[in-house]
Parts: sequence; C-alpha cells; structure tokens
Amino acid sequence: MKRVAAYCRVSTDKEDQANSFESQKRYFRECIERNPEWELFKVYADEGISGTSTRGRDAFQRMIAEARAGSFDFIVTKEVSRFARNTLDTLRYTRELKTLGIGVLFVNDHINTLEPDAELRLTIMSSIAQEESRKTSERVKWGQRRRMEQGVVFGHGLLGYDVHNGRLCINEEGAAVVRSVFRKFLDEGKGSSVIARELEEAGIPAPSRAARWSHTAVLRILRNEKYCGDLVQKKTFTPDYLTHKKKYNRGEEALIALRGHHEPIVSRERFCAAQSELARRNPSPGQSARYSGRHAFSGKIECGLCGSRFVARVRKRRDGTAKRVWRCREAVCCGTRKPSPAGGFIGCDIHLQLKEETILSMIRQILVFLDMENDPAVVKLLSIVNASLHMENPCPGSCLTDAGRRLQVLSQKKARLLELYLEQAVEKSEYLQKMEEFQGEQERLASRLQGERKCRGAQANENGRIPAFIHRLITCEAQDDAFYRSLIENIFVRDPQHIELVLQKLPIRWVFRRGTDESSGV
Repeated sequence: MKRVAAYCRVSTDKEDQANSFESQKRYFRECIERNPEWELFKVYADEGISGTSTRGRDAFQRMIAEARAGSFDFIVTKEVSRFARNTLDTLRYTRELKTLGIGVLFVNDHINTLEPDAELRLTIMSSIAQEESRKTSERVKWGQRRRMEQGVVFGHGLLGYDVHNGRLCINEEGAAVVRSVFRKFLDEGKGSSVIARELEEAGIPAPSRAARWSHTAVLRILRNEKYCGDLVQKKTFTPDYLTHKKKYNRGEEALIALRGHHEPIVSRERFCAAQSELARRNPSPGQSARYSGRHAFSGKIECGLCGSRFVARVRKRRDGTAKRVWRCREAVCCGTRKPSPAGGFIGCDIHLQLKEETILSMIRQILVFLDMENDPAVVKLLSIVNASLHMENPCPGSCLTDAGRRLQVLSQKKARLLELYLEQAVEKSEYLQKMEEFQGEQERLASRLQGERKCRGAQANENGRIPAFIHRLITCEAQDDAFYRSLIENIFVRDPQHIELVLQKLPIRWVFRRGTDESSGV
C-alpha cells in the first residue's frame, strides 16, 4: 500500500479561484481513495500563492520536508503549472524526490517522474508553464500601467488617506496629524526629531508599518507629494517575474505622475515651502560629501541602561571651536525614560555626554599598558618601513646625479679651453664663443642640480614622517578613523561612572571609572 500525498495550488484568493481550490482538494481525495493500492496521507494546499517561486509556499515546503523524512511514497498533482511555473524549481525538486524514491504524477499532463522519458517531457511542459507565467506577468503589467494612467491608485492607504476602489479619500483623523507635522515644521521651525518626539509623547499612533514615530517617518510625510494632491506611481517595479522582488525605480521605468489627482490635505504653497525649507536645512553637497562617512566609533558604543547605540553630536566650545560628544540615541530621540502610550517604556535616563577626547584617553591608557610602542610586531614593522624607504631613496650624498657628473665634465672642458687659449692654440673669438656656450650650459645644470637637491630633501623629510606617523598612531597622538574602527570591538557604557572597552581579538574587558584615573583589565 502506497502512502500518497496530493498537492494543489491556486494563485489568487478570489471567489472563483476559491471554488477551484476546494474542487482540487476534493478531486484528489476521491482519486486516491478510488485506487486500492493507494492510501491518502495528506493534501497539501497553497492558496493565493504564485507558482513562479517556491519561496512563501508553506504547504509545498512542508510537503518536501516530510518527503525527506520518508513520511509518504508518492505525490499526485493536477499539472506541471500547479507544481511550479519555474523550470529550474520543477526539475530540482522532482530530481531530489526521485533520489528519495518518491515519484510525482502530473495527472493532466500524463507524466510520472519515475518513468524513463519523464524528465524530457517534464522539461518541455515546465518551460511552457514558465513562458505562460512570463506572458501573464507582461499582460498584468500592461493593464496596471493603463489603469495608473487613468488615475487608479494601486497599493495601500497612508496616514491621512484611505484607498477605496482605487481612489484616495481623506481620513480626517490622520489628516489632522499630517497638518500638525507641516505646522510644526514650517510655522514653529521644529526639526524632524523634535516633531517625532512630541508626537510619540502625545500618544499619537505612528504611521502604518512603523512601530513608533521617528525623524524618518516625519521626513516621509513632509516629502510625500500625495499630501498636496499629486499622485506619482511606479516608484518601485518588479524586474524579474520569477523572483517577484521589488526594486526602487531609479529611471529603469517611466514614472506615472498626475497633478491635482485628488483632494489635498495641505495646500501646494505650503508643500512647496516645506521642500524649500528642507533644502535650506540640509547641508550643501560639499558638506554632505565631507561628513557622509561613519565616525571612528559609530555603532560601537552601547548604552547599558536601554541597549541602544550612542550617536555623535557636535558641540561648540566658548572659544568657537567644535568638539564631538557621544549620546545615547534613545535619550536624544525620546528624552528621559517614561511610559509609552503604545505600552512599555521609551526614553533613557543615562545623562552622559561622552567626549571623544575621553575615549581616546582610555585607548591611550590601554596601549601604554600593552606597551605597543615596544611590541615586537611594531618594531619589526618600523624596521621594514625604514629598510624599504632606504632602498627606494638612498642617501643624497651616496651617489652623484647625472647633472652633477655633467657639471664636473664641463668644468674640465672649461679648464682645457683656457689652457688652449693661453697656448694660443685657439683664436680669441673662438675662445669667447665656446666659453659663453659652456657658461650657459653650466648655469642650466646648476639650476637642475639645485632642484634635484630640494626634491631629495623633501623626500627625505617625507620618509622620516612615515615612521613618525606610525609611532604617533600607536600612542594616540595621531587620529585616524580607520585605525580606531579596526582597533575597537565595543564600548559599553554601563552607567555614567563605569565604561567598559573591548579591543578587537583580545579576550580582555577594560573597565574605566569616570572621575578617577582607575582602570582595570578583566
């Protein structure tokens, strides 16, 4: 008696498809029960799932897992397109099942994978099913685009709008929140982080798909063109009908933009004013490029009270110079610890502005303790650097340059010419002409030699700076973000008075107590 499993699938959950879905399950139960050599093990069914990929098909994955466990001996399904519309998936799984001794019967296609010619026929039928999926995808895309051009809204609602039958309708409760965001930003001059904190403290629910209010959620509202009545669709697209993965549309496909498509929540003037204010508050392109990189300690400092990371903030001293300090992100965004309207708590009570100079001082103490300056690896590195520099640029006085050699030869020629003139072997006019040529050549060579000496001197100074920089780096006198990022594993701020620091690949935790010079390694 063979234990037989059945698999069925429909790609949508519409009513007509639902009826087909129930019919498939009923058909397979009856089909298996009519065969005296078969025993029904289970019916695996995926509803409203595409067949172009096996990801997300929970029933299919359960069936494969139980097949690997030897729970049944045979699979019955309606046709190749129900099993998979992807040729590679079809062949991969049927081959794996065959090695387990489990065949697959495609009833409508009359294919049993245990038969000798089954794979050839299966390849042809699965390729046809895959091509049909591609054509269906193209037809759906074409239809959606035409509907978008007619103003039909695809997708879900957003804060302030509900989607009903492809139309955006104002939700007054959400619209009031949107208007308050624009008012706080434009009229009260508040930043996105401050607005997010106020909304969170007021107990206003965050937009859908967001657990809580954040400055990013506020910026999305301020930049969303729907709030001034415009509609832009096709911001994302699906390049591959097999994987169904969406990508942001960065010019690969044309956007569909409709001006004045629906009733606005804020006027176009206020929306444009918000865009201008956002551009004004944002740094210039030059400043953005300059400060876009991560800091040396970004993502490495952890708050011991709430578990969030510390973020960098720039403060100005009284003399006008800037200093960088690090603060708990939860405390920055939400203030002190307090109950959250959504349940639980928000905020953090750690009142600490950790100066970057303090972090560097702690690292310096560790390196001094480890005696990095006299570490054999560092000493070896310095010797290799010095040897390499000496080989590439030998001492300026150790050899004579081409200009120096030519100057020596020229001096000998001038002396010989003078001897010939005194012996009256050459005429005066010829002597003066040659001497003038020699003098001009001598001046050019002297100038060239002087330039070479200056260049060699500068190179020698530069060569001396490289070992000096390495020395300053390991003693924390020089600051290099990449060096510190690779050196530090984590910094834990247990409380304002206790800070723990862990170096990369060292099983030692260094504990520092603020306000004292104490430090210890654990």
